[in-house]
Amino acid sequence: MNYVKALCDYVVNNHQNIQIQMFGNLEEQQAKMEAQLREIIVHGESGGGAVKITANGNKEVTDISIDKSKIDLEDIEQLEDMLLIAIEQALNNAGEQAAAASQDMIKDMLPPGLGNLGNLFG
Repeated sequence: MNYVKALCDYVVNNHQNIQIQMFGNLEEQQAKMEAQLREIIVHGESGGGAVKITANGNKEVTDISIDKSKIDLEDIEQLEDMLLIAIEQALNNAGEQAAAASQDMIKDMLPPGLGNLGNLFG
C-alpha cells in the first residue's frame, strides 16, 4: 500500500514533468506546427483563372493575382464575387492541409507503447 501512495504522491507532485515526458512541450509543438503550416502553399481561383489566390496552411492569404484581360473592370460586383470564391477555395484547401498535418503531429506525439491508438487519428 505504501507503494501506491508513493506513486500517487509522485504523480500529483510531478504531473507537469510527466506530461512533458509523454507529450513534449505543447507550446513548442504548437510553434513547430505553425511553422510547418506556413510552409504549405495552397491556391484558389475563379473566373477561369481571372482571380488567383495563394495562401498558406495557417489560412493566411499571401498573394492575390487578378488578370485584367479576363474581367470587366467596370463590373465591381463580379470582381468581388470572384475574389470571394477564390479566397474561400484557397482557405478550404488550407484547412484540409492543416487537418492532415495536425493528424500527423498527433500521431507523432503519442507515447510509445499505445498500440494502434494512433489509427484513431486517420
